[in-house]
Amino acid sequence: MDHYAGAIIIGASCVIVLLISAFRRKKEWVINFILRAVTGTVAAFFLNGFLVSQGISIAIGINPITVLTSGILGFPGLIALYGINLYALL
Repeated sequence: MDHYAGAIIIGASCVIVLLISAFRRKKEWVINFILRAVTGTVAAFFLNGFLVSQGISIAIGINPITVLTSGILGFPGLIALYGINLYALL
C-alpha cells in the first residue's frame, strides 16, 4: 500500500505543478485547447465519412470523450482513438 500511496502523491504533485504553470498562461492554453478540439472533431467527422465510403468500419463516435482527447492531445490523440478502435475490432 505504501508504494501506491507514494505513486499517487508523486502523480498528484506533478499534476499540480502542470496546472499552476498552465494557469499562468491560461488564455493561451484555453485558445489552444479549443482550436485542437474543434479541428480534431472536424477531422474525425470527415475521416469517419471517408472510412465508411471506403467500406472500412473503424469510425469513432463524436462525443465529449473524443472531443476532450483531441483537445488535450491534438492529432496524436485522434490517431490513438482510431488505433484503440482498430485494436478493439481485432
